[in-house]
Amino acid sequence: MKEEIRIQLQRHCEVMAAIERDLTPTIEEVVEILCAGFRAGKKLLVMGNGGSAADAQHFAAEMVGRFKLERSALPAIALSTDTSALTAIGNDYGFDRVFSRQVEAHAQAGDLVFGISTSGNSPNIQLALECAAQRGCRTIALLGKDGGSIKGVAELSLVVPSNDTPRIQEGHITIIHILCDLVERRLFAT
Repeated sequence: MKEEIRIQLQRHCEVMAAIERDLTPTIEEVVEILCAGFRAGKKLLVMGNGGSAADAQHFAAEMVGRFKLERSALPAIALSTDTSALTAIGNDYGFDRVFSRQVEAHAQAGDLVFGISTSGNSPNIQLALECAAQRGCRTIALLGKDGGSIKGVAELSLVVPSNDTPRIQEGHITIIHILCDLVERRLFAT
């Protein structure tokens, strides 16, 4: 069992090294987009399915609450948290529209719409990002594997270079924490 643990930790470290090597410039660009949006009074809409929904909620909570600094709240909403909206939209329009319908309702030009998909192929995330782009929003995707179909839809894509779902999810939450830290410090550190 110790060897199995060591192998999993080694694979985690390999993915983190690849994120550092391949994604640092794009992470920096996402930080700049988020900061510019918040400075302009725009809001962040975040979405994902399953574990990615939990990551979306975590991201929004860190923005509204705080990450490390005592500061003013930042406007962020996780689109996976309103069960009445999710079930009504899913029932009336189909599951593929659960996020795009909310983007249609809440997003205004210049807002930041952030989709999380481990596979890169979640139809409801793709439709929501397409809707956001049509509304003049900035679109960002946090993806895995080869980026899937969403990679070509989002303005900026952060693709964790792995085919292993747990490693992708570990990469996603690490990137989210980096974004939270850097956004918070750039907007509020004195």
